[in-house]
Amino acid sequence: MHAEIVVLPGDGIGPEVTAAAVEVLRAVARRYHHRFTLHEHLIGGAAIDATGEALPEATLAACRRADAVLLGAVGGPKWSDPKAPVRPEQGLLALRKGLGLYANLRPVQPHAATLGASPIKPHLLAGVDLLVVRELTGGIYFGDKQRSADRASDLCEYSVAEIERVVRRACALARGRRGQVVSVDKANVLETSRLWRETATRVAREEFPDVTLEHQLVDSMAMHLIAKPRAFDVIVTENMFGDILTDEASMLAGSLGLLPSASLGEGKVGLYEPIHGSAPDIAGRGIANPCGTILSAALLLRHSLGLADEAACVEQAVAGALERGVLSADLAPEGRAATTAEVTAAVLAQLELPCQVAELRD
Repeated sequence: MHAEIVVLPGDGIGPEVTAAAVEVLRAVARRYHHRFTLHEHLIGGAAIDATGEALPEATLAACRRADAVLLGAVGGPKWSDPKAPVRPEQGLLALRKGLGLYANLRPVQPHAATLGASPIKPHLLAGVDLLVVRELTGGIYFGDKQRSADRASDLCEYSVAEIERVVRRACALARGRRGQVVSVDKANVLETSRLWRETATRVAREEFPDVTLEHQLVDSMAMHLIAKPRAFDVIVTENMFGDILTDEASMLAGSLGLLPSASLGEGKVGLYEPIHGSAPDIAGRGIANPCGTILSAALLLRHSLGLADEAACVEQAVAGALERGVLSADLAPEGRAATTAEVTAAVLAQLELPCQVAELRD
């Protein structure tokens, strides 16, 4: 197949980790006879420096034309003034809105080789395989904001339609997994959460009778996510709760550097990025963990390009590199860390080995 992929390296370690993922995508194309055309564009701080805008119109237009978008990270101390009229994160929010991406998928599946890097006891992590689905375009992040000399407010607002579509996405994904969804809210306090709970209940009951839906308050969910992570399959929640819970869930895997994400809308185009930030403190040193971005490329293959077998082979290649002990500085014992290039090379080497998934399409 032929696919157009936009690459947005961004800031900090973004260019380093996206370069690794691009190498993997090119290797997949060579091995499985696809043609991926990759176009690089500016976003975030790099775009502000070059154009004065966090999301130049040319970048958004290219992303709209593409089959998928791969992003590194945005932001850094250079652009961190919260009073600045243009900030890197505005580019990311505008891109999500401009592409109509409302569901952020963050899978968490700790690997045996990295359990020791997590602060959570290893026996709690064995067998964990969960997926957080975070609503991405509503809630307090996008609500009306007001500020006076002695007061500030942020409006949290959700419509029934916004809740319905993300709950539908979560339930549909659960059908392909273990058929269990936990919806997270704060319905004992917030009116938006009461609407969320009522809508989620109705959608699951009427449209997904084969899926088991449970409800959990966000504060208790934060505790259960650490105490019994094996209990969860698909977790769906609103924007801010999802932002917090997914960073917490990253500790199950041992490092932010291991976890990918996909942001999806109604069409095939999606935005794929590691969940970590731009890590300016290690930028340019060649020690960033590329695995989260490589695994994001696997999600790109699966969700936007429909190449599920190729995606599974990339995931198997990352697992194989970890099993061989090729660990970046965020995971390795002191003095035994592999560089970004060495981790990437190990994944590429694993990708050349026979792939233990269903027969690949011609």
